[in-house]
Amino acid sequence: MVLKLGFIGAGTVGTALAVRLSQQGYPVIAIHDLYPASAERFAGAVKGSKIYDRAQDVADIADFIFITTPDDFIAQVAAEVSWHAGQMVAHCSGAASTDVLAPARERGARVGCLHPLQTFASLEQAIENVPGSLFAIEAEEPVLSVLKEMATALKGTWLELTAEDKALYHAAACIACNYFYTLVSVASDLWQNWGKSSDEAIRAMLPMLHGALNNLKEVGLPKGATGPILRGDLVTIRKHLAALEKKAPDVLPLYKMMGTWTIPLALGKGTIDQQRAGELRELLK
Repeated sequence: MVLKLGFIGAGTVGTALAVRLSQQGYPVIAIHDLYPASAERFAGAVKGSKIYDRAQDVADIADFIFITTPDDFIAQVAAEVSWHAGQMVAHCSGAASTDVLAPARERGARVGCLHPLQTFASLEQAIENVPGSLFAIEAEEPVLSVLKEMATALKGTWLELTAEDKALYHAAACIACNYFYTLVSVASDLWQNWGKSSDEAIRAMLPMLHGALNNLKEVGLPKGATGPILRGDLVTIRKHLAALEKKAPDVLPLYKMMGTWTIPLALGKGTIDQQRAGELRELLK
C-alpha cells in the first residue's frame, strides 16, 4: 500500500521534506497552512499537492500526516483535528516527544516523530541538505518502520530515540550547530579592535573553519583538535588572557570556560601530561 502524505504546516522543514519525499515516489497530496503564501510556495514546489483551507481537510484524505508547524502549535493541531483509527501522524520537532501527539493517539491514530539532524537557513538550502542527513526517530509500530523507510529513501541514516532522549539530543545539536555561529560571531567581533568589520573577519576565517571541519571529518576527535591548549602553550594563553582583559573583558569568561573544556581533548590526544593540565586549569580558573 502506497501511503498518501499530507502536511499541516508549510514551513521550511515541512516543505523541504515534502519535496524530497515526493521525488522518491511518495505521493504528497495535501497541504494546509494558515498563511496562503506559504501554502502556495509548498504547492508550487511539490507536484500533485493541493491546498486545503482546514487542517481537518488534510487529515480526512491523507493516510500519513506530518504536522510541521512551529513546535508551540503541534499539540494544538493534534488536539483540534478529528483523527481516525489506523491513521499515522508524525511531527518533525527535535526537542518535543510524541507526547504532544497524545490527542491523536487517543483517537486511534499511530504517532511518531522524524527529525532531520540538519541546519536549514533557507528553503533552497534545506532541499539541498535533507538527503544524506541523519534522522532521529521516535515512534511506535507501524509508524516506526515507515519512518525508517523514509529516512532510507532520503539516502540518510536513522537513530531511534525514546521520549526521554529527545530534549538532550536536541540540546546536543544546538550546542554543536547553533552555538558554533555564536562562537564565530564573538571571534569576528574582536576584529573590530583593529578596524575590520565582522564580515571581513568571517571571510578571513572561513578557510580556517573549513580546515577545522575537514580535520573533524578525516581525523576526528581528539586528534583533529589544534591550538595552544592542545600544545600546552602557557605563554601564548597568558598573552590571550591579558589582551582580552584589556580589550574585551566581557569575552574573558567565555575564553576561560572554553579553554578549560578543551584540556580533556589535549589529554586525550596525548599532547600534554597531567602536570601541564593542572597548570592550564590553574591559569584559566
